[in-house]
Amino acid sequence: MKNYDMIVVGAGAAGVFMSYELTKRQNNAKVLVIEKGAMLTERECPIHKGLTDHCVSCNPCHIMNGYGGAGTLSDGKYNITTKFGGDLHVYVGEKKATELMEYLDEVLCSFGGSEAKLYPAADEELKHKALSCDLHLLDAQVRHLGTDRNVQILAKIYEYIKERVDMQFRTAVETVEKTEAGFIIKTDKGDEYSCKDLVLATGRSGSKWIGKVCKNLGIATKSNRVDLGVRVELPAEIFKDITDLVYESKIVYSTKKYGDHVRTFCMNPYGEVVTENTNGIITVNGHRYADPTLRTENTNFALLVTNNFTEPFKDSNEYGESIARLSNMLGGGVLVQRFGDLVKGRRTNEHRMEKCFIRPTLKATPGDLALVMPKRQLDDIIEMIYALAKLDPATAKEDTLLYGVEVKFYNSTVEVDSNLETKIKGLYVLGDGSGVTHSLSQAGASGVYVGQILADKYK
Repeated sequence: MKNYDMIVVGAGAAGVFMSYELTKRQNNAKVLVIEKGAMLTERECPIHKGLTDHCVSCNPCHIMNGYGGAGTLSDGKYNITTKFGGDLHVYVGEKKATELMEYLDEVLCSFGGSEAKLYPAADEELKHKALSCDLHLLDAQVRHLGTDRNVQILAKIYEYIKERVDMQFRTAVETVEKTEAGFIIKTDKGDEYSCKDLVLATGRSGSKWIGKVCKNLGIATKSNRVDLGVRVELPAEIFKDITDLVYESKIVYSTKKYGDHVRTFCMNPYGEVVTENTNGIITVNGHRYADPTLRTENTNFALLVTNNFTEPFKDSNEYGESIARLSNMLGGGVLVQRFGDLVKGRRTNEHRMEKCFIRPTLKATPGDLALVMPKRQLDDIIEMIYALAKLDPATAKEDTLLYGVEVKFYNSTVEVDSNLETKIKGLYVLGDGSGVTHSLSQAGASGVYVGQILADKYK
């Protein structure tokens, strides 16, 4: 058995920036990071390499797992705000949460992020224009790195921390045992490690595993929500006035029919629609590169309906997974439908796609989203598109493409204190795996925060 002072399970945003802090700050802790996915140089999706045009279900998925986590091959968008993206401010305070995210931005800039523009929050004129259409535009500063620059920055951080922190890839932690001295963990390779402090930072893809660990150790969790929707793709000119100013417009709308909240999410001007694999389920997402030669003529963004469940139903993630499985069953992966066909109640087929003026950036199966998504959520999305059309009528054109489904799985919120420590002394849960954060910026900030706490402990 190998002994460490500290073990971090997961090398996503929280794990990476915690490792950075432990490297930067003087301390004597012996640290091990264990990651289920591959190291950065080996994270290559077969679709991106051009080996296939559809998901082949790599295990684990290179998009979702590996050094840097799901954020590595995303479009590298860091929102500096407490208005959305998680509840870190509830635990550490509004001022501290903002300071942590601003510090995280400084770290990114020191490794090359300063080449990327920091977009300001929306001005009053833009907010008023949105409000006149019953749309609420949320405030945030946005640092958009781009997928390519994001990978380069993470590679530099890896080089910075690799001599200080031991890292083991393609290794899954199977069990966690509490002992008098700390913790013992066992991996799928048959190895055992002991540590005094254990940090669980597995991200969303580790939600089920963290749930099992918490149940076995008697740590309380609270059922969280699931966001269900579609990814919209349309010509970039349509939202150009907004994206050129704030890059990502986070717009929230309350539907007239049901009173549900629908929001835009992860807007990618001149980006591409991509797939991702979560626990064997194919869903849709969006990316954008910093390199101008890799940009497309389209903008894509998600429209998500928030679903909060009450007793007796508890497994919100299973609800989202079941809908995604149905989409996979009908389309062999992701479905795509023209907005005009959806409104007219007809399936989009190959012939109608050939006549479409928008060139799709993802090869998906033409189909009928009404056979997949519940009526209520679909009604919400259609109403939201018509509301957005008040900002620009071209939003609701017949050829606007809808890819489905997009699901954002949120971990059950783990009961932690203001240090993100559980009731078991020495066991911390942070990042998106805790249910406390839902974004790159807040997940990274939580890693910085706990990294500072533990660095002081071992100073």
